[in-house]
Amino acid sequence: MELKFVKRDVLKEKPTDETKLGFGRIFTDYMLMMKRDGERGWYSAQIEPYGDLQLSPAALVLHYAQEVFEGMKAYKTDDGRVLMFRPWDNIKRLATSAERICMAPFDQEFVLNSLYELIKMEKDWIPTSPGTSLYIRPTYIGVDPFVGVQPAKEYLLYVILSPVGAYYASGLSPVQIYVESKYVRAVKGGTGHHKTGGNYAASLLAGEKAHEKGYDQVLWLDGKENKYVEEVGSMNIFFKIKGELVTPMLAGSILPGITRASIIELAKDMGIPVTERRISMEEIYEASLDGSLEEVFGSGTAAVVSPVGELIWEDKHIIVNGGKMGETTQKLYDTLTGIQYGRIPDKFGWTVEVK
Repeated sequence: MELKFVKRDVLKEKPTDETKLGFGRIFTDYMLMMKRDGERGWYSAQIEPYGDLQLSPAALVLHYAQEVFEGMKAYKTDDGRVLMFRPWDNIKRLATSAERICMAPFDQEFVLNSLYELIKMEKDWIPTSPGTSLYIRPTYIGVDPFVGVQPAKEYLLYVILSPVGAYYASGLSPVQIYVESKYVRAVKGGTGHHKTGGNYAASLLAGEKAHEKGYDQVLWLDGKENKYVEEVGSMNIFFKIKGELVTPMLAGSILPGITRASIIELAKDMGIPVTERRISMEEIYEASLDGSLEEVFGSGTAAVVSPVGELIWEDKHIIVNGGKMGETTQKLYDTLTGIQYGRIPDKFGWTVEVK
């Protein structure tokens, strides 16, 4: 399949004040669009002007949520190069998520190379202020105009780009986490370990209630016993206990985060012991009482690392490191972002220069 280009008549005006970018509200001139139907297979791929989609009101995605997506970033280095961080892993995870909800396979190498072409074209949209980046949202949806529960035959796979500001506009401050004991996010055998929109819709109610109570995020527990930690909102979670990093193991209901995997490899390289296992809130609470709970942080594409200053579980307030970010959390954040922005040599082979 050939990648075509459709030129925009008039280019948008790019943001001039990068302190006001926010997150996910401004979009670039172009997007990548691929189409598929049951007879021709994948028959169209082009970089075209960013614009609204035309869908039938009966499109399957609107009724039965046959949709998967990814989140990734492009970074501008101090010397003007454009870097991406493990993009092949995002495309692979997109394909795995699509397979889980019975969507047609796509050529991962073609999609990745087409994405590189889009980034090259839109590189002037990548902001350069500290902490800023170009957020990349690949999305794959079923669009058959048919109201009936069945896998789609017609699909759109598209990628949009958004220049975004620093996730922590006022600095890397620890957040307050509400441990959800009533609702569950996912169960083993479901779709919790894939990046599909329904998972996030199911999390909204608990998130709103947590915000109403003054908390920043929700920590989800397992769907069977409601006692073992799973993940935080859109992030994976890590606990430092007696010098060891502990994170919930991947057992079919937790998203296999790419930042999570990077944190694990990076920590081991630093000589920090890492264990992936089940960990209960009772164990975390007891560790906070005896002083062995040293640090807590989340990991994900948007924030990279998000320090946790307090956990609220069944009216118990678990204060972490005096409510301050820990030394290990800071070191992991500085090192990982240093690699992403090209300030630290990448000995892991995680970054790729788009040129």
